[in-house]
Amino acid sequence: MKIKEYFKYDFTAAIVVFLIALPLCLGIALASGAPLFAGILSGIIGGIVVGALSGSPLSVSGPAAGLTTIVLAAILELGYETFLLAVVLAGLIQIILGFLRAGSIGHFFPAGVLKGMLAAIGVILILKQIPHAVGYDVDFEGDESFFQNDGQNTLSELLSAWDYLTPGALVVSAVSIFILVIWNQAFLQRYAFFKVIPSALAAVMAGVLLNVLFIQSVPYLVITSKHLVSVPVISEATSIFNFLTFPDFGQFGNPQVYLTALTLAAVASIETLLNIEACDKVDPFRRITPLNRELKAQGVANMICGFIGGLPVTSVVVRGSANIQAGARTKASTITHGAILLISVLLIPRLLQHIPLAALAGILIVTGFKLTKPYIYSDMYRKGWNQFLPFVITVIAIVFTNLLLGVFIGILVAIFFILKTNFKESIILVNNGNSYLLRLTKDVSFLNKATLRNAFHKIPPNSQVVIDGSQSHFVDNDIKDAIEDFIEASRGKNIRVELKHLHL
Repeated sequence: MKIKEYFKYDFTAAIVVFLIALPLCLGIALASGAPLFAGILSGIIGGIVVGALSGSPLSVSGPAAGLTTIVLAAILELGYETFLLAVVLAGLIQIILGFLRAGSIGHFFPAGVLKGMLAAIGVILILKQIPHAVGYDVDFEGDESFFQNDGQNTLSELLSAWDYLTPGALVVSAVSIFILVIWNQAFLQRYAFFKVIPSALAAVMAGVLLNVLFIQSVPYLVITSKHLVSVPVISEATSIFNFLTFPDFGQFGNPQVYLTALTLAAVASIETLLNIEACDKVDPFRRITPLNRELKAQGVANMICGFIGGLPVTSVVVRGSANIQAGARTKASTITHGAILLISVLLIPRLLQHIPLAALAGILIVTGFKLTKPYIYSDMYRKGWNQFLPFVITVIAIVFTNLLLGVFIGILVAIFFILKTNFKESIILVNNGNSYLLRLTKDVSFLNKATLRNAFHKIPPNSQVVIDGSQSHFVDNDIKDAIEDFIEASRGKNIRVELKHLHL
């Protein structure tokens, strides 16, 4: 890719992802009970290492909200150094899973559930970021669960936020959203300036400048430090080693370490496969990520995270979606965002501390809206109830529980409709006057017994029935028993039964 094309697409997308990833990395570290720098480390490793090793062109990895509960409990029980040993082992397990081709599981997630997951994340982003947009920052950035650690839930948090409204934050978030909406309009995109500068960067710069203006002229609207990004300050590049933590290898004999490692590997792998499949669904070029390679890449990254004090990483759908929406074309954007995160923390941490959280909330709200546009719901509705119900139930389940549980509920609903459709298509009953044709169209198992008996029930006395098994390669013994029972009962109803390509 030429430099001009790289700058136009991947570099500008990397800036957008960096602005979104920065507060999320810090927030997830805070919620996990880990050092703030651990979240930054994971964001850097997730960007550079996974980006380099993965086959995904657009997915972005980093610390994930879905692991916070597991990580917090593990740190409290094991201590941070021992927890890091579990992260190293979890990465090793993921690499093994990749070689065992366990990534193939990801191909079985129903499309309606994946689309529902993306739409649900959009809803969650909007609901969770509104409090930050009005200056109520008690909940950590990146939280996705309905029930929160502070005893509140997503809806009660919304109500509480308005009681603690910060006027300056509300002004900044409103201006940020306005800039994000208007920046990419056709009448502005005619000018080179609006093409070169990403809208998200413009929104953040506007937020910083507005707060400077408030400090100089409107004290009532000043946004205080507790509503700004809080980044660990590294005085000089060499002192970064003071922020690293290393695993306690003396705990290899602790069985709890292995249980934690297995749990982390399983949950991180499932979440990664879900997010990768979701990103592939919205990739404008419809590229397919090699999932086994992805597990290996995630495993290597998690081993490195564990060795130097980072949190476990997964593919993160919020960052991946933002990357796609920002126009990224290749994984160069993912790697670049990790490099920008590293450079900015080393060289300009104090400058980052002037960014209002409300400005970043505006970016995430707009990102969320793009993920859950009304058109998406109407489009799924037009595809029929078999697609729409798993989709909308997934959305509701994720919003009111959490990502993994919501997806599990959605998959169960999707499986129900798949089986229901399969039952209907496996047995077809056609009548012509007093004659009936009952065709077994595919492999028929005991799961189709109820459908078969319902078909038999519709056949009246004094009829002629042909049961055709020519298109079925396998007929379960339970189905054969049901057919024999029908033949036996038919003698008393004067129903003549003919078997075609079917041996009982």
